[in-house]
Amino acid sequence: MGIERKNSLNKKLIVIVGPTASGKTELAIKLAKKFNGEIINADSRQVYKGMDIGTAKPTKDEMKGIPHYLLDV
Repeated sequence: MGIERKNSLNKKLIVIVGPTASGKTELAIKLAKKFNGEIINADSRQVYKGMDIGTAKPTKDEMKGIPHYLLDV
């Protein structure tokens, strides 16, 4: 097993789940900033580009400096 592969096995994954409007995005952003993490979005509506109304997508300012995946695909 190479060094890169071994190092990736030591990383932790934090999964945040909860009902709509419970503060998941805010918590994810705080944790990503604290631990220099990245955010992988699994929201069934935020994945769609242009579907901004009623989806509570994070703002550009909130996303600044944090890699986000599966958002506006």
